[in-house]
Amino acid sequence: MINVVAEPTPNPAAMKFIPGCPVMAEGTANFPGPESASGSPLAMRLFGIDGVRGVFLGADFVSVAKDAEADWTTVEPKVRREIAAHFEGGDPVIAVPDRPEGGAGGDGTDEVVMRILDLMETRIRPSVAMDGGDIVFRGFERGVVYLTLQGACAGCPRSAGTLKMGVENLLRHYVPDVIRVEAVP
Repeated sequence: MINVVAEPTPNPAAMKFIPGCPVMAEGTANFPGPESASGSPLAMRLFGIDGVRGVFLGADFVSVAKDAEADWTTVEPKVRREIAAHFEGGDPVIAVPDRPEGGAGGDGTDEVVMRILDLMETRIRPSVAMDGGDIVFRGFERGVVYLTLQGACAGCPRSAGTLKMGVENLLRHYVPDVIRVEAVP
């Protein structure tokens, strides 16, 4: 029997659920609404719960965002049951193999981009994953690093601080070419 552990995140509208088994073999998958979930039987199952508005799949966790009017005391036990039932049933998490989008992007040809990507993979993404989210590199141009927050981090009241005080400071310290960090959708 799968025991799914629920953990709060810094975002009061999102919770992190840990099923105790791998969720994604590689990368991550972000489903900001039910219309985007057709490639994931697990995400579709979770969107069937009243009050669920977003699903994010990480390596070993599932982050679920709820509607503002939904109450975690009602939503959380249903999400835990559905995640447990999904893994106990042996259904695939992703039915479409090319759906995962996580990890760093970029062409990897520029030395500055390579240093940014290395820091993203070794220091930034693991830290953000602890809070039930992910941060995806979208580009680097004229000193500006463009990033997308996903999972519990998307829409979190503390996300601006995370980007400016955490990510931007770290990147500027190790990569002097970085001037600032900007969030992009």
